[in-house]
Amino acid sequence: MLTSNRRELMIGAAALFGSSLAAPLARAATAAQAGTPAGFTTSRALFTDEQRALVAALSEAIIPTTDTPGAIAAGVPGFMEMMLADWYEPTDRNEFMAGLGVVEGYARVRYGRPFAGLNPAAQDAILTLAMEKAIPGLSSRFFEHCRQMVILGYYSSEIGCKQERIYLPVPGRYDGAYPYAEVRRVFSS
Repeated sequence: MLTSNRRELMIGAAALFGSSLAAPLARAATAAQAGTPAGFTTSRALFTDEQRALVAALSEAIIPTTDTPGAIAAGVPGFMEMMLADWYEPTDRNEFMAGLGVVEGYARVRYGRPFAGLNPAAQDAILTLAMEKAIPGLSSRFFEHCRQMVILGYYSSEIGCKQERIYLPVPGRYDGAYPYAEVRRVFSS
């Protein structure tokens, strides 16, 4: 990861999502600003193997591999596990984990298979229902919360920062007439 500590990452998340940041991520950002210890090592394993497969499939469905690597290659599933294990309050963690269980249960009931074993069209159908708040028992906040965590993990990774975007650690001079339409990517630093 390019970001050397969680404090910087969480402050960046607040800037990235602004006032629409999911409450658990906002609380983690507040803790980061208050001086909570930094580092990227997950203190403990949180997911079972099945949950890791589910989180990997969810994250890859949200940011799939295209002409640039997707969420799995960027390490987003590990990022999500670290965030949930080390940064989330127990109530927020339990709510997110319950949402994972509802999504997995829906996939098994509707399609007879785990979410990770479904084809992309079936995964997209489930995510669309989650986005539309149409899965019974699923928190109305789950999809947006999951999406934000995937985006944050992806764009704080080296792949998201250097391959999806053009990385300029120290931006050059100001050019008000820069031909952004020719570059077709967003710059990050």
